[in-house]
Amino acid sequence: MKTVLVVLVSIVLALLLIGAGVFVGIVWARDRAATCGSVGFGMMGGRRGGTVWGMPGMFGRTGQGAFCGAGYVAPGEGEITSLDSAKAAVERYVQGQGYTGLEVKEVMTFERNAYAIVAEEDTGIGAMELLVDPDTGAVSPEPGPNMMWNAKYGMMAEGGFGWGGMMGRGGIVGTTGEMTLSPADAVDVTQRWLDDNFPGRTAGDADAFYGYYTLHFLKDGVVDGMLSVNGSTGDVWYHRWHGGFIEMLEDTH
Repeated sequence: MKTVLVVLVSIVLALLLIGAGVFVGIVWARDRAATCGSVGFGMMGGRRGGTVWGMPGMFGRTGQGAFCGAGYVAPGEGEITSLDSAKAAVERYVQGQGYTGLEVKEVMTFERNAYAIVAEEDTGIGAMELLVDPDTGAVSPEPGPNMMWNAKYGMMAEGGFGWGGMMGRGGIVGTTGEMTLSPADAVDVTQRWLDDNFPGRTAGDADAFYGYYTLHFLKDGVVDGMLSVNGSTGDVWYHRWHGGFIEMLEDTH
């Protein structure tokens, strides 16, 4: 009788432990989904290509300072207190990834992260856009166009961001790197999109990457946001994850 009772108690305890594990897993998944959000693609009447790509709530910072869905994340060395410390974190990241011939072109700080453009020294073309966690200094590839439209250094490119080309090339419109839009075209697309969605804002200069352009836009002469324009389709991808602009360091080399 005692043996049967022990077996029954063991079974009950095992079931309780399994149930607790399932519950914790559900809560973790729910909390992660709440933190990172979900992909939202919306048609907003773009003038060229027509599609506006948005990531409302996606790629928020996790409790460990990493960016959700951001690919390879390099641990930081502490809080980011200045543009120079953000630049140093980015330089360590680029060196740690084994890239050569790249330089930090621009660094910006926002409420939620620091942002940097890393460009090729010989061509001047943008190689990647990186985010730096202000609390930990962790560095990760910026989500959105930097990962999905970047034909040379992004997710779809062989060796890009440590993915090793596991997704192969192609599969997403505009990942060939060939651009039919000029920088002036990208500015024009941006301005018309801003007029439709953020009246009173002015498009800045277009920074060219492999397959797309990224532009800041201004309000009363001050940076007010950022978006990217696909270089072959004219699709617009609005960067929602930065928060308010703080300061910028350009031409850092």
